[in-house]
Amino acid sequence: MASVVGFLKRNNAAFFSPPTSGAPSNSTPLKFGILGAARIAPPALITPAKSHPEVEVYAVAARDLNRAEKFAKKYGIKKWYGGQNGYNDLLHDDEIDIIYNPLPNGLHYEWTMKALAAGKHVLVEKPSGNTAEETRRMVEFANQKGLVLLEAFHYRFHPAIQRVKQIIDSGELGAVKEIYAALCLSKGFIAEDDIRMDYDIGGGALMDCGCYPLSCVRYLAKSDPTAVISASAVKFHKDARIDTATSATLLFPPSSPGEEPVKVTIRCDFSLPNILGFIPRWPDVSVRAVCEQGSVELFNFPQPVIYHNIKVSPAGGKTRTEKAYKFLPSSGLKGEEWWSTYRYQLEAVVDQVRGRTPNSWVTSEDSVANMEWIEKIYEASGLGSRPQSSFQLPSTE
Repeated sequence: MASVVGFLKRNNAAFFSPPTSGAPSNSTPLKFGILGAARIAPPALITPAKSHPEVEVYAVAARDLNRAEKFAKKYGIKKWYGGQNGYNDLLHDDEIDIIYNPLPNGLHYEWTMKALAAGKHVLVEKPSGNTAEETRRMVEFANQKGLVLLEAFHYRFHPAIQRVKQIIDSGELGAVKEIYAALCLSKGFIAEDDIRMDYDIGGGALMDCGCYPLSCVRYLAKSDPTAVISASAVKFHKDARIDTATSATLLFPPSSPGEEPVKVTIRCDFSLPNILGFIPRWPDVSVRAVCEQGSVELFNFPQPVIYHNIKVSPAGGKTRTEKAYKFLPSSGLKGEEWWSTYRYQLEAVVDQVRGRTPNSWVTSEDSVANMEWIEKIYEASGLGSRPQSSFQLPSTE
């Protein structure tokens, strides 16, 4: 019963009713502006911001002014912009410090570049762009402008995945031999008319779901792949350029000198087939590392605050189960059991912008490399990269 009560209290605080916190008297809140009245914005930013004393979600823009107003009033946002110039008006609001860009993948590059040109820090949803070249250009421009740019791989900031990495790095289980990671969704979760099925704006399962397991295995392996051994895609019946599922086998450098390369498998799926045609399959949201002397597996690495478990299975020893909803008190790191991955991420963004050292960070090199390998997997599957944006900043920027 206690675990059920804990589950309900934790998720209520994480996603619905977090403890609120007023801004410290000696601090002016960092003001966020949101590009687009996106469904991801409430869990990813609006709700986490309520419990951060240094953050205010200040404005939102949408193509439709009425939609922007409705969204703003629903979530207690002070200002809204809409219409043909709504996005640009938001970017040039002098009150705003940071832009959150949850637009479709194919619009990440254009509107991140415009936000940086307007002097705003940017939190851009994953994947950062349609191609590695887009990401590289965004990174270079952010560096040129002296601004913070972060790709929102929120899972990386949570204690759960960091605990798994700690176990692997400790050597307790020996050298890593294989890694498996997946983000596969139940049938019906993604509709056929969803924007993630639109090739022209960067659609595809590998872009939306697959970027997570790819990022995760690279994080745990502490390296990039050396080769794509195989890749296969299930093509969308309405547009064969879109993958509704992709699987890939990659080789990584050996974890110890003289060892065999590490074999890695990643999977992503928008629509796991039902059992017996009508029973939905449970999502596969796990990562598992097989080592010389045992294995470690994390269930629900993308959203561990909902529920997760870390199963450590030493060879010839007793399996133990761990949970890591917050960092150990001895670590001195910030966090609460009810903090979502997004809340941990927000803490890091604020620390970075304020000139403090965040507990974790997704580096620009990491973001570029992840896109490079997404493109290589697409090439190996026969589908090819998503279309690169034709947007160019004016030469005066």
